[in-house]
Amino acid sequence: MNSLAQIAQVLKDRDQFLLVAHSIPDGDCIGSLLGLYLGLKSIGKRARMFMQDPVPAIYGYLPGADQVLGPSQVGQPETNLIYLDCSDQERVGETAAVILAGGHYTINIDHHQSNTRFGDLNHVDEKASSTAELIYALLEHMAVEISLDIANALYVGVFQDTGGFQHSSTNPATLRTAAALLDKGVDLDLVKGNLFESKSLAELRLLSLALGSINSCCENKIVWMILNYHDVAEIKALDLCPEGIINNTLAVEGAQVGMLFRELSPGIIKVGFRSKGRVDVAALAARFGGGGHFRAAGAQLTGTMEDIQRVVILAVESVVA
Repeated sequence: MNSLAQIAQVLKDRDQFLLVAHSIPDGDCIGSLLGLYLGLKSIGKRARMFMQDPVPAIYGYLPGADQVLGPSQVGQPETNLIYLDCSDQERVGETAAVILAGGHYTINIDHHQSNTRFGDLNHVDEKASSTAELIYALLEHMAVEISLDIANALYVGVFQDTGGFQHSSTNPATLRTAAALLDKGVDLDLVKGNLFESKSLAELRLLSLALGSINSCCENKIVWMILNYHDVAEIKALDLCPEGIINNTLAVEGAQVGMLFRELSPGIIKVGFRSKGRVDVAALAARFGGGGHFRAAGAQLTGTMEDIQRVVILAVESVVA
């Protein structure tokens, strides 16, 4: 693995970067992307940001969010690509992967245990709570002044990926990073207002739809929820990211593994996995071509909702029962 100091030196020596984040972006993805972008710009580097999917509305208030380019805007990619929070190159999405194909110098910064180390430079720290935590450390190595805008972006990344510092990935380094960002003036009321107190009716209907589908087996050790494409379309929530909804499965007493089956389009099912205790859901997700962390992972499968549920639940039963 390459050190952050090595990557910092490369970023100092080179110019013209395209920062790339994964499809269906979450808070860590957005926070890392914006934090590094603002940091590079502050020292005079030329940089752009690219994602296949739009920035979710709840992160639209963050400085720089309006500068993220989509597939129709990005044009010719830069020679230097920096992948953030991506366990592999395909994580950017099919459309983005085609755009980014070619002979680029690639830097890979991530914290997922399933990362394939696909870059020319790779810094993958599975002990880190979030990629945003790593970006903070990288900017420190580069002696970049952490502005309030950078702090706001990185704090959101750390906060969201640790579930508000509740997940087991939270460690002393995480809390030191959060404290340093708060020292820069992060407005917690602003964070709370945008992340938790500005939900649309469609978002609440999506939560209601998921909760209404909740089911379990093995004496509630396995709990899952379902979001069918046509049901989500009916409540006009297809463009929403159901971030955090899956965590409700682990609120069930006795639950060891929770899952969310979401039909992204007819026949394309994304399965999210969460666990508490001894079950490694990254290993489970890997059985289906996915990956992630010990207690939070995901995979995308093709087939009917019924068939995929049956196969996945059987696999989970084999490690839980």
